[in-house]
Amino acid sequence: MNEEEFETGVADVHHGVDVVRVFCAPDGRYGNELGVVRDGSRVAARADRQALAAKLGFSETVFVDDPERGAIDIYTPTARLPFAGYPCVGTAWLLDVPELVTDAGVVEARQDGEFSWIAARADWASGRTLRRYASAAEVEALAVPPAGEWVYAWAWEDEAAGRVRARGFPGRGDGIVEDEATGAAALALTHELGRALNITQGRGSQLLTAPGPDDLIELGGRVTFPRPPSLAWT
Repeated sequence: MNEEEFETGVADVHHGVDVVRVFCAPDGRYGNELGVVRDGSRVAARADRQALAAKLGFSETVFVDDPERGAIDIYTPTARLPFAGYPCVGTAWLLDVPELVTDAGVVEARQDGEFSWIAARADWASGRTLRRYASAAEVEALAVPPAGEWVYAWAWEDEAAGRVRARGFPGRGDGIVEDEATGAAALALTHELGRALNITQGRGSQLLTAPGPDDLIELGGRVTFPRPPSLAWT
């Protein structure tokens, strides 16, 4: 697809792009915005999907290849991912399916009241450095570290209650210097600590986790549509 055809493709596909906000706070604020192209066949080639993900500029964009099976394809602005946490939570909520099929494997999904949950394996969330700090205040005061390493900075807010303060710095050099709410890192931290967590990440997003059987970890949060819609097209 050449540049002119790509620009036309963007204009054509925008009606099929849903924007949802994943891991919102109890009052509906915060959360991480996700773009979901419901009809992935409209942007079938990987190179075109990557270009559209870069154009949209979200931390991740999902292309749905089979809505009935829940088959999805996940991209950051610069790379294709076999699995990512917040895209799976948001897409499962949007499609209302019992599972998602990713390159990493099958992700179980369920709805429970105000929360959307997935169950995935911690080893799908590799490549992140978990860096512990002494206090939540230290995490909140951190400057963005240099690119080159995916850093998940965290500290206990209340260890007995499993409450964590965290921030995520992808370090990919793709314009996403801080990830507001990243489920894969929350899975990795839950696996390392071996306990259920209530994580406040970024400006105030909320992520819930719980270890399960067979190395599965549940990851849940609230999902909403942004108000007003944040995606503007020309």
